Amino acid sequence: MSPFKGQTGLKRILNATGYSFDGLRAAYRGEAAFRQLVLLNVVLIPLAFVFDVSKGERAVMIAVCLLALIVELLNSAVEAAIDRISLDLHPLSKNAKDMGSAAQFVSLCLIASVWLVILFG
Repeated sequence: MSPFKGQTGLKRILNATGYSFDGLRAAYRGEAAFRQLVLLNVVLIPLAFVFDVSKGERAVMIAVCLLALIVELLNSAVEAAIDRISLDLHPLSKNAKDMGSAAQFVSLCLIASVWLVILFG
């Protein structure tokens, strides 16, 4: 067991939930891209219920929207860790940040692709 591990059982779950909300709060306050994706989700998720699509298609339409939020959280975490290590320009730091950005780009392309295929495919 790691000496850095905290509580177990219900206490651990409650702590983890608090940390998760802290992370969401930090992302919303500190990351414009996250706020933009939240707005996109506020528009697209209710819109998914307007279209005459199957339950499975609706679930996929919603899932890809939420996936973009997950990718942005991970991208922001990578950027924060890189910046914590050093603000100096370094090719590996640039690569890590660029790859996180590329992952977000792919997730946005996924949203567009899924929605277009379901609605017009």
